[in-house]
Amino acid sequence: MSQPHIDQPLPSIVPTGAVESPWITDIGRSIAAKVRALIPLIREQAQEGERIGALTPDVLQAVTDAGIFKMGMPLEWGGYALGARDLVEIISLLGEGDGSAGWAGFVGVGMKNLLALKPQVIEEVRLDTEGWAGPVIVGASVYATKVGDARKVDSGWMVKGRWAFGSGCKHAKWALLGIEYNPASTGGSGRGVVVVQRDQYEILDDWHVMGLSGSASNSLEIVSEQFVPDHRFLDLAEFPMRMQMIRNHFHGAGFQQRGLAQLLTVTLTNIAIALGMARGALSCFAEQAQTRKPFSLPYPTIADMASVQVAAGKSLAMIKVAAATIEGCADQLDARTAVGLDFAMEEESEISLSLAYAGNLCEDAITLLQKTIGSSTMSLKNPIQRFARDVRVLTSHGAIRVDPQSEQNGRRILGREPFSMFGGAVPTRDNQLPGNPHSGIQPPGNPFPGTPFKKEFVNR
Repeated sequence: MSQPHIDQPLPSIVPTGAVESPWITDIGRSIAAKVRALIPLIREQAQEGERIGALTPDVLQAVTDAGIFKMGMPLEWGGYALGARDLVEIISLLGEGDGSAGWAGFVGVGMKNLLALKPQVIEEVRLDTEGWAGPVIVGASVYATKVGDARKVDSGWMVKGRWAFGSGCKHAKWALLGIEYNPASTGGSGRGVVVVQRDQYEILDDWHVMGLSGSASNSLEIVSEQFVPDHRFLDLAEFPMRMQMIRNHFHGAGFQQRGLAQLLTVTLTNIAIALGMARGALSCFAEQAQTRKPFSLPYPTIADMASVQVAAGKSLAMIKVAAATIEGCADQLDARTAVGLDFAMEEESEISLSLAYAGNLCEDAITLLQKTIGSSTMSLKNPIQRFARDVRVLTSHGAIRVDPQSEQNGRRILGREPFSMFGGAVPTRDNQLPGNPHSGIQPPGNPFPGTPFKKEFVNR
């Protein structure tokens, strides 16, 4: 084989550049650009947001103006009905600024729950929230073990109780709450949801936590019974099928998803916050390392230390692997939705595990960066410590914890019958093994035709 002559010119340089996902839309790009420009403001006011337990007024208005709370609205509401890939892109950018801001974007997408209810309450909320700054509606304890109480009266329900984890409640005008009632006299499943106005419930001062403090995930309480008309009630047994039927009534990519694709969108938008926080931590790390000096070794700056360079490289690898998993799943979800396909139960379970693991990779990257840069990150003004605390809270969320997801998939791999789990939860709380005749756990199958499920679309 002949060798090229030494004087032979080199081949022309091949152009480089990323090929963008085909599922990112022009509207998605526009909102993402606005959010990217807001990162300095979001990060600057994150400490104040922790203090007040909510987004600051400036940040709330800025993200509202950027279109964050229209991302999950149908076109018929003047919203954007964005698909999964757009949502991951935008919510991860919010997370780069602050985890609580990312959580606000995640909560806003959950308004899809409202659209499964009766047309009268949907229109009622739409008219009442035109021009509203913040999420239209939030949910609290919709599928939890402990929910509120309700009793049937003429034309409606009398409701009271306490509901935990009402993320975004300080910014919303309506709430979707889980209730329990006696089916002996009324029929039905004994579980339902009600939609209540802001003046019908109190927000408790109980969101004092180590992370995501600005997410306003307070408990809600109704001490004296409040009347809820029939049109604002839905039996939980009807909820899965009604979620499936949303695509027949509303338009836009985000409203054409099938049943398990809807569940995966929830997980994707949740994990996207962790991805954004990891990217934000790496950016802050790189900036701070240029000026901070080592405590003991004679390098001009931390950035000159080989160990710090290695940590930066390892963190980058963790973030890249997590991003490939998260963004690849979002692309696949949008691609299937476009041709009317859903995911099999086994696929949803495996993807949920992969996404949970990706979230843990993001947490590991942030932890490595925080420990590498050292004690200077202990200051509450340093965003790296906030990312470290926030991501720990996020990955502790019951629906996205790695070990339960691993056990579920491990059972399948090893020939044991998996639990009837989907979206990070099971449809009963019996906690008994499949095959036990006294267990209420049903064998795996399509959860949507009739059985209430315990995955929360809005929040915990």
